[in-house]
Amino acid sequence: MAIMRGAEPYLLPGGEHGVILVHGFTGSPSEMRLLGNYLNNLGYTVIAPRLTGHGATPEAMAGTAWPEWFGNVEDAYLMLKGLCSKIDAVGLSMGGLLSLKMAAEYPIRRVASLSAPIYIADRRLPMLPLYRLIRRYAPKRRRRFHDIDPIYSVGYDRTPLNCLGSLLELIKQVDRLLPAINQPALIIQSRNDHTVRPKSARHIYDRLGSGEKQLAWLEDSGHIITLDAERDSVFKLVADFIQR
Repeated sequence: MAIMRGAEPYLLPGGEHGVILVHGFTGSPSEMRLLGNYLNNLGYTVIAPRLTGHGATPEAMAGTAWPEWFGNVEDAYLMLKGLCSKIDAVGLSMGGLLSLKMAAEYPIRRVASLSAPIYIADRRLPMLPLYRLIRRYAPKRRRRFHDIDPIYSVGYDRTPLNCLGSLLELIKQVDRLLPAINQPALIIQSRNDHTVRPKSARHIYDRLGSGEKQLAWLEDSGHIITLDAERDSVFKLVADFIQR
C-alpha cells in the first residue's frame, strides 16, 4: 500500500528522554513534524507513529478502528522504551485521546492533550447511524496554512463514516478512564476550534485524576494547533511542561 508523501512515521534520535507524538483522525504524522523537530532540537528522542489506515487512502482507513490505532501507539511506546528511560506522550485531536488512554494503561511520565474531542462540533452526528446506511464517506475540508509547506499537512479530504463511529466509541472509553489518570497533564485548546467544541478541554481537565494539571487556552488558532498561527506558543507550552 502506497503512503502519501510526507505521511511517513519517523524516529528522531536524541537523549534518554523520549516523547511519543500522536497525530489526529484522518491526519498523519506530518501534522506533528514541526513540534517533533522543535523537541528534538532540545535533545529529546521523538517518535511519531502512523496510525493504521492513515496517510494512504480513505478506502484503506475504512476497514480500521480505534483498537488498531491504539496498538500503533503501544508499539511506538515499546520501541521508545528500549531507547529511553523517561517517556511522555503528546497527542493532537484523536491523538490526544490515544495519549490519555496510554497514560491510563502504561507508565507514561507526563501526558499532553491538544485539541482533543469530547464534544464534536457537527450537528449531523445524531444521524450518523442513518448516514452510514446510505453513504460510506463524508466530504472533509482540509485547511491550508498559508505560511506552512503542505508537506506538513498531509491528510484526507473524505472521512470514512464507520471510522467516525469508532472515534465516538473511543471518546466514550477515554472519558470513563479520565479519573484513573494520575500523571501530570497538559490540556491545550483553542477557543476558535470549529471541529471540536472548546468545552471539551474543560471537561477533560475537570475529570482528570491528575494532581498536577494545566489547561491552556489559545485565541487565534483553529483545530490543528501544531500548524496554526499560535504554534510557537504551543511548542513552548509542551516543551516547558515535559522538561519539569
